[in-house]
Amino acid sequence: MDFTTKLKTLRAGETPVFPSEATALQYAQTLDAQDQLSYLREQFILPTRRSIKKKALDGTIPGIYSTVHHGDVNANDDTPVVYFVGNSLGAQPKAIRSRLEAHLETWASIGVNGHFNTLANTPLTSWQDLAADCAIQSAPLVGAADPSEIVIMNSLTTNLHLLMASFYRPTPTRHKILLEWRPFPSDWYAIQSQIAWHGFDTETSLVEIQPDAPGFYIPTSKILAAIDAHADTAALLLLPGIQYYSGQLFDMQRITRYAQARGLVVGWDLAHAAGNVELALHDWNVDFAVWCTYKYINAGPGAIAGAFVHARHGGVEYDHSTNSHVFRPRLAGWYGADKSVRFNMDKTFQPTPGAAGFQLSNPSAVDLASLSAALSVFNMTDMAALRAKSMVITAYAEFLLDELLAAAGTAEPAFSIITPRNPLERGAQLSILLRPGLLDVVSTALAENGVMFDARKPDVIRIAPVPMYCTFEDVWKFVEVFREAIGGSGR
Repeated sequence: MDFTTKLKTLRAGETPVFPSEATALQYAQTLDAQDQLSYLREQFILPTRRSIKKKALDGTIPGIYSTVHHGDVNANDDTPVVYFVGNSLGAQPKAIRSRLEAHLETWASIGVNGHFNTLANTPLTSWQDLAADCAIQSAPLVGAADPSEIVIMNSLTTNLHLLMASFYRPTPTRHKILLEWRPFPSDWYAIQSQIAWHGFDTETSLVEIQPDAPGFYIPTSKILAAIDAHADTAALLLLPGIQYYSGQLFDMQRITRYAQARGLVVGWDLAHAAGNVELALHDWNVDFAVWCTYKYINAGPGAIAGAFVHARHGGVEYDHSTNSHVFRPRLAGWYGADKSVRFNMDKTFQPTPGAAGFQLSNPSAVDLASLSAALSVFNMTDMAALRAKSMVITAYAEFLLDELLAAAGTAEPAFSIITPRNPLERGAQLSILLRPGLLDVVSTALAENGVMFDARKPDVIRIAPVPMYCTFEDVWKFVEVFREAIGGSGR
C-alpha cells in the first residue's frame, strides 16, 4: 500500500481504491507497519479484555500494575480492547499519572505557595499560570493566532453560556439563533434558555436547519440558504464543527465567512472537532468557539474545557475621558481580572486582554494537571500528521464495511453508513445505522469480543478509530466481529 497516494486521494475529497487483499488481516498489519505515528499508542493505557470485567478496585492498572494469573486463564484477556469510543471519552494518557503525582506533591510540600512557585523537576508550572500554559499548548489544536485567544475554564456548556452572554445580543428586530436540527441536547438546552432569558420565544427566535430528506446530511448550500432567509432577523449562527450523531464535518470557513457578511455573529461547538480535525479559528475569523477536552484530547471524564475568542473581541482599552477600561460586555469574575491587578481586590473590573478576560473563578489545578498531561502527547506530533492517519484509517474502516454490504448482494442490507462519504466532510467517526432490531445483538457481540463502541438508540452505533492509539488491525478486528454479529454476509 502506498500510504502517501491514498492520503492525496483523500485530501482531494475522493475515496481511495483498496486492493482485494485489503480484507485480510495481513494487509491491516502491513498498514500498521507503515504507520509513522505508531509510537503514540505507547503513550496510552488501554483497557484490556480482563480489566473491563472489573467489579471492584484491586490495585491493578492495565499494562502497569498487574497481578499474576496461572493455569486456566486465557492469555488473550490481557490484550487491549479495540477502543473505538474516543469520540465519547479518550483513552488515558500515561503522562496523567505523573502529572497528578507532581501536583499532589507540590500541594503537600508547599501548600498555598504552589499558586506562585514552580518546584524544580516538575512537569507543571505554578497553579496561577497553569491555565495559560494549557492555552499555549492548545493553540495549535484549534488554530489560534496567539494563545491569548484561548482560555481554559469550566465545562463546555458553562462556557457556551458565558460566551453567548457576551455574543448573543438580541434586539427586537434581530433575535434569531440559527442551529442544526439535531444539536447535542446540552447545546439545545443552552440555546433555548438563552432565548428565554432575553425575553424571546423559541417558536419565533429559534431556527432549525434540516437535513436533506431522507437522511442526516446537511449540505453547505442549505445552511447558506437558511442564512439568507433569516439574515435580517438573525443575531447568531451556532453550529457544531462535527455533528455528533452523523459525524458530518461542516465547512466552517465558508459558513463563517458567509454568515458574517450578512451581519450574523458566528460561534462553533467543537466538542467533536477539537483534537480530531485541523482547525484554523483565527484565520477563519470565527467570533467564538467552545470545546470539551475529554473526547479526542484525552484529558479525562468531565475534564476542564476550552474556549476561543477572536483577538478582535478581546481588546481592553483605557478611556481617559471616563477614566475607565473599555472592553466587550461579558459576565465577569475575579479570575478574569488582569493578573497585574487581580490581587488588589479592587471593585473596578479590569479584564485580562484576550479570551482569559472571560474567566470567572480560579480553575481546578487537578483538572489542569490532567489536561496538561494530555496535551503533552499532542506535543509529540501535530494535527496535520494526526489528520493524515485519521483519514486513511477511517477510509479503511469504510472500505471493509462496504465489502460487507457488497457481500449482501441485493438483499436488504443490515446497515448503512450515515456519515458523509466525502472524506473532507468527516473526522475519525463513522456512524452506522443498523436495521431495526439489530442493536442489541450487535452490541452484545461487540462487547463480548472486546470491542468498545458507542450506541445511540434506537439503531445507531458510532465507531471512532482515533489515530493516536487505534490501529488498522483494530479496524480489521472490529469488522470481523461485526460481520459475525449481523449474520456473516451483511444480510
